[in-house]
Formats: sequence, C-alpha cells, structure tokens
Amino acid sequence: MRLLDSLIFRALDRKARRLGAEFSQAADRPEDTQLRLLKTIVRRERNTGFGRDHKFSEIRTVADFRRQVPIGGYERLAPYIDRVLNGETEALFRRQSVLMFAMTSGTSAARKYIPVTRNSVDAHRKGWFLWALATYEGRQHLIFRPKFNFSGDDSECFAPSGVPCGSISGFTARMQSPLVRRTYCLPLAANKLHDTHAKYYLAWRVGLTRDVASWMSPNPSTHLALARFGDANKERLIRDVRDGTLAEQYALTSEMTRQVRHSLRPNPRRARELEAIVRRTGHLYPKDVWPNFGLLACWLGGPLTAYLRFFPEYFGDVPKRDLGLIASECRMTVPLEDDTPAGVLDLFGTFFEFVPVDEIDSPQPTVLLPHELQEGCDYYVLLTTSSGLYRYDIQDVVRCVGWHGRTPLIEFQHKGKHISSVTGEKLSEIQVSRAADAACERLRLRLASYAVAPCFEGSIPYYGLFVELDEVGDRWAGDRLASRIDEELRQANCEYDAKRASLRLGPLRLRPLPAGAWVEFDRKRLKKTGATAEQYKRPRLFAELDFAASMPTLRGVPVTAEMLPAAG
Repeated sequence: MRLLDSLIFRALDRKARRLGAEFSQAADRPEDTQLRLLKTIVRRERNTGFGRDHKFSEIRTVADFRRQVPIGGYERLAPYIDRVLNGETEALFRRQSVLMFAMTSGTSAARKYIPVTRNSVDAHRKGWFLWALATYEGRQHLIFRPKFNFSGDDSECFAPSGVPCGSISGFTARMQSPLVRRTYCLPLAANKLHDTHAKYYLAWRVGLTRDVASWMSPNPSTHLALARFGDANKERLIRDVRDGTLAEQYALTSEMTRQVRHSLRPNPRRARELEAIVRRTGHLYPKDVWPNFGLLACWLGGPLTAYLRFFPEYFGDVPKRDLGLIASECRMTVPLEDDTPAGVLDLFGTFFEFVPVDEIDSPQPTVLLPHELQEGCDYYVLLTTSSGLYRYDIQDVVRCVGWHGRTPLIEFQHKGKHISSVTGEKLSEIQVSRAADAACERLRLRLASYAVAPCFEGSIPYYGLFVELDEVGDRWAGDRLASRIDEELRQANCEYDAKRASLRLGPLRLRPLPAGAWVEFDRKRLKKTGATAEQYKRPRLFAELDFAASMPTLRGVPVTAEMLPAAG
C-alpha cells in the first residue's frame, strides 16, 4: 500500500504542478480566461433552444452577450429547464446528456433543478482539485487519512425523463476515486440516510475506531451538531465500540454496515481509552478523541461566523479552512489561506459578472467583469455556467477584499434582499408571508404588523416572530401562532426543514413587543433612510443578525431549552 500511495502522490504532484501553473497564469490574465470560457459555452450551445432564442450565433463579444441575454433568476430559465426535465435536453444542451439534476430550495415554495452535464462535472471536479491543492499544501499527510465527509442523496427522486434528482455532493462523492473514498468514514450507502441522527451516529460509531484527521462539511452548524451528538450519546457509543454492536433505533441497512464492517468489530481496548477520556474531561469531544485531528473544513463567512465561537470548546485550536463559495449551481471561489472566508474566483468553470448592490433593481445597472471590481465594495454576482445558467442572479452578495494577481479575492456577505440564510436555509420573505397568512387562517387570527428575524441565544440559532403582544391577544396565542408558522415554513422550504430536523435551527419562537414598538421602529427607519411614508414598506423578514438585539422585546417570555438528542 505504501508503494501505491507513493505512486499516487507522484501522479497528484505532477497534476498539481501543472494545474497550479495554469491557475497562476489565469489569475494574472482574468479577462482572457473568462472571455475564452464564455466563447466556449456560447459556441457549444448556439443551436440549442435557448441559444437560438437569444441569437447566440451573433454573439462575438461580452457586449453582444449582454445585449442578447438579460439578467434573471431561476424563473427566467425555468421554462427551458422544465423542457430538459421532460427529456428535451436540446432546450439547453447540444449533444450532451444530463447526468442528474441538483436540487436546491427556491425562494417560493418550488424547488430548483440545476442540470448537471459532463462539462459541469468536469468544472466542479477541477474546482475541488484546486481547493485541495491549496488546502493540503504543507499538510500532505492528511490527504489519505480518515475523514468525516458528509454528502447527500443524489437520487431523492426522478425527473419525468428518468434522470435522477438530488444532491450534487452525493453525485460527486459517488464519482470520486476509490482511493480517496476509502478515507471516508461514512460509507457511500450512507448518503441515502435522511435521518440526520442516524448519519451522525454512524459517523461516530465508525470514526471512534479510526484515527480521524479532518471533518469536511460546508455548514459549520453541522460540525457543532455532530460534535454535540457524540458527547450526548457517549455512553451508548462507547458501549457499542466495546461490544461490536450497533444501536437498533437507527435504520442502518445491511449495505451500509457491510461497507464499514472492519470498523464494527468489538474493540474493548479503544472503549477503555474513550472511557478514560470521559473520566478525565467529563465529555467526549473531538479534540480529545482524535489527537491527530488536523483540519476543519467549512464555510467561515457571512452569518455563519456566529457558530465559530463555539468551535474551540469542541475542537481546540485546529486549523479551519473555508470550503469556498460553492452552491448547487457551481463553485465560485477557491480560498488560499486558513481561517478566512476570502477566496480567489474560480475562473475556469464559471463566467462571472458583478452588479453593485445599490444598482440591482436598476433597469440598466452597471455590470462589471472580475478585474473591474473595487476593493471594499459589495456586489451581486451573476453566473454563466455549463449547467445551462446564463447571467443567473443567484442572489448572493459578495465583497471584494483584495487581489490574487489581477483576480479579485471574494468574501460572501449574505443572501440578497428578502432572503435570510443563517445556516443555509435560504428563507425568503415570500415564504414567511405565506406561512404567516396560512397560520393566521388556520388559527383564525388577524395579524397586521409583524416581522421574522434570526436570533442567537445560547448555541442554537432560531427565527423570532416579532409582534406586538396586544395584536395576538396573549403569550399563549402568540406561542401557538409561532409554532404554526414554523410548521408552515418546514412544509414550504426543504432547506429550512432539514436544518430544523438536524437541530441546526431551533423552532421559530415568539418575541413579543410592547405596544407602539412598530410605530417607533418605522419612525427611526424613515429618518435613517430618508424615504417618505408613502414609499416605505416594512419587510416581513429581516436578515440582519443585529435586528433582534435592536428590538424592545418584553421580558418574562419562556425560552425553549436547547434541543439535544437524548443519550442512550
């Protein structure tokens, strides 16, 4: 195996050197790299339905492209994607097969389906190789060490054409080299687990018998929930390690256990080591369980920074590397250093355009290429990809924080207006409004003035329902309303439901306001913005993390205890 690893390292080193040189050259000449990519996409797809409708055959320059293709969101592309879902791939792709549809939540109740082709997979994998190239420089010993790597189900359902729909992470994990996949503690079959606790249990059960060196999952809340799960269930886990057993309450299939059977044998010696850790520390924390733990990989920017303050308790001072600004649509950045969310644009896979934040609603906004950004300024990012997305407004606000060569370093700031995403739930104002309307109708309430906003109290964030108590009658009625809105949101937004199920978000709670609170809030906001009362419309959803602290909520409201899985 050492000889094989040596040969693999040599091959990877050659590829790394070649791609690293290509990456550096591209960073010094972003205009050329991006224009070449745009021309490749337009030329390849000029005879598709979308290409003909938008006169791709007449496009020679970026100006031509902008003239023929308007800026838009998923709704503009949906008619073409629907045709592809039904088997008409030529609507978006010329002589290409769609391998799967990556599913993600939409801003309304509908889910989005992002086509995945061989070209988009190649771009995705190249981006990950660039990330690994930067991340493992100086820590090559971690590459083939055991790791926690969480992926989703890549075939949750099937399109009318028969093509699977699901998680892009599950699809790429399945396509990963077996030599890399052998380092994953979770078996490939575990991607089918939709019970979050079952997946956490299996990761701990297998990982406790291996020298785990890194955890990788985009959301830092996943790392925290997983760490807390292990500590909360330490007695059960240690007993299973000692006896070679599995907890019966989790629906683990024979295929899942078969793939990790070597880690499930009785191991009394390891159990004694774990018991000693618990006696000494009172906990079963990753920093004590795995002494060679060397890397935490997750998002480090935007609203998610609120989770990072809890990391030292569970992980000590382990290095943290941002995974980059990635989505089902594409990879946008490749971070080059630890402990920062900043990353250089991935110029190879996506054609990028940027709109200054204060011009996004303009009928003719300023649109910039990567090398035209200004450091310290915020922008909406537009994507053109090999997945059939053209000038696609993903509703991400990013900031230019520096340069790598002549290519900007980008940090994610937050989702665009009318969207809040504390831990990846991408909750939209229209979803909140519809959920509140449905809840009020169900409970026979009338609600005029309210807002929902993220709250951080304790270690699990939640959304608060800010409403003047007199409007709902009393706290009991307000609690019922909050609970019902929470149920409606879980039905409307699959990402919100997943975060609630995995305890990364607590239930929506009542945050009662004193009488007159909204009048005072509106007065201050109008004064600050300079808007007139006729122009002003108070949002139903606030994404600002400091909103809750700014509101004069009434005291004495019972707070739900933090939800943790029961031990045993």
